[in-house]
Amino acid sequence: MSKLVYETQEQLKEKIIQAVNSAISNGELAEAELPEFIIEKPADKKNGDFSTNIAMAGARVYRKAPGMIAEAIVSNLDLEGTLFERAEIAGPGFINFYLSQRYYSAIVNDVLESGDAYGRSDYGKGKKVIVEFVSANPTGPMHIGNARGGAIGDCLAAVLDAAGYDVWREFYVNDAGNQIEKFATSLEVRYLQLCGRDIEMPEDAYHGSDITAHAENFRKINGDKYAEAESSERRKALVDYALPINIEGLERDLKAYRIVYDNWFRESTVHGNGGVQNVINALKEKGVTYEADGALWFKASEFGNDKDIVLVRANGLPTYIVPDIAYHYNKLVTRGFDKAIDVLGADHHGYVPRMKAALTALGIDSDRLDCVIMQMVRLVRNGETIKLSKRSGKAITLNTLLEEIPIDAARFFFNLREPNSHFDFDLELAAKQSSENPVYYVQYAHARICSILRKAEEQGVVLSAPDMAQLDLLTSDEEKALIAHLSSLTEEIVAAARNYDPAKITHYVVELATLFHKFYNAQRVMNDDEELMKARLYLCLAVKDTIRNILTMLKISAPESM
Repeated sequence: MSKLVYETQEQLKEKIIQAVNSAISNGELAEAELPEFIIEKPADKKNGDFSTNIAMAGARVYRKAPGMIAEAIVSNLDLEGTLFERAEIAGPGFINFYLSQRYYSAIVNDVLESGDAYGRSDYGKGKKVIVEFVSANPTGPMHIGNARGGAIGDCLAAVLDAAGYDVWREFYVNDAGNQIEKFATSLEVRYLQLCGRDIEMPEDAYHGSDITAHAENFRKINGDKYAEAESSERRKALVDYALPINIEGLERDLKAYRIVYDNWFRESTVHGNGGVQNVINALKEKGVTYEADGALWFKASEFGNDKDIVLVRANGLPTYIVPDIAYHYNKLVTRGFDKAIDVLGADHHGYVPRMKAALTALGIDSDRLDCVIMQMVRLVRNGETIKLSKRSGKAITLNTLLEEIPIDAARFFFNLREPNSHFDFDLELAAKQSSENPVYYVQYAHARICSILRKAEEQGVVLSAPDMAQLDLLTSDEEKALIAHLSSLTEEIVAAARNYDPAKITHYVVELATLFHKFYNAQRVMNDDEELMKARLYLCLAVKDTIRNILTMLKISAPESM
């Protein structure tokens, strides 16, 4: 919550405690230790702006009915000097508190004074958090799932930053292991076919047009000289040529999607620096491994996993999990991040307990690793699902998606649902310029306010620092609802960071736009009452700044005209 909202709530808590102590002093309540109680915002505004259950919580210690306790507290309550105007008893003993008009004025003033910083907090206390997301295999272009993962991961990092964490964005490049071997096979077959060899592409290889393009370009440079080379030499040459191009392409495409990483960490690093072998040795030393069928196994079942897992195959090669363990060890121990957050696809449910088991076995608190599981996306056009096939090379890639819809729409739409929910991406709606399109709806609210402020300036209206007496004129239901929503931004950002759900922020800004449009349609901004007009212009300015702050955080443009 914003500083003002927090201070208001803390002030209320203090006043309640003072009232209890006063009631004890004059004998209305028995002397007893203060019970634990809560202060919350009621769902229904008719029940006040804040409500407390202290009367019910104190029934046992004060040995009175909650209604009588509530009466004693309210009769001793002094709200002088606070932003509350009254308290009422409701139901079995709830005490409901109603904010004064000055509170709403103070919120608008707080938004305007805070400027770009409005909504930010120190909730995270500067803890170091690394968010790893997308991490697509560099064996081909990014698909639609990577597009969702990119938007979710980048916006989650932004939300964590706004909530006061020290955030690091990272892409984990799988430049070793089975995927690279399959990549090498695919390139080799296409190259040999171009050289006139009668050879078939394996069914489980990569059949995309990008593989053929790499092979053709490689042959233009090298001719047929690698056709007669040893397979290992040929495969290495092909991968050394194509892999950097793919990685460079991933980085370029993600930058176009407004994602810039602090670091691109290569899997080959933990192979080259001994990290993989160190993990194997450490697990052996801790006595949590055993040998069976010629392979080395990790006793993962002793650490919460459903079964043991192979670390080193009978052929002496580590399984994919070992470099991943080494990578997480690098994040949490070598580089000392307080928390590692992985944004993973729906097929990684089993991966999480395996990784946490390994970290626990290595003596690392597994709670320092959190994984956001992201469900699949279905692309919909004309009400029909678009079929995708990565193997056939006919999948819609991130690039082809952004050729069809604006980047603003892609980033916003992919954050309209919590990560763990299935999502239908309506391509027609994302490209539509109407109020049906949520990102257009929000941007239009921002542009409309900019237009209002321009017209006011053209009419000679000068806005400087608001006068609190002016802001006290914002008394309509629409104005209060809009201001109340403004007051909750910091709280929403903290909740989004705590729950790893940046969709909370897109929902917040859509609701903000809705409340603004309701206010604009119900209350005339430009009117003959100069003080009221200025108050409403200041409210418009506060809403504009808040929308801009949110869209900027989500790396979405905030147009001043549409």
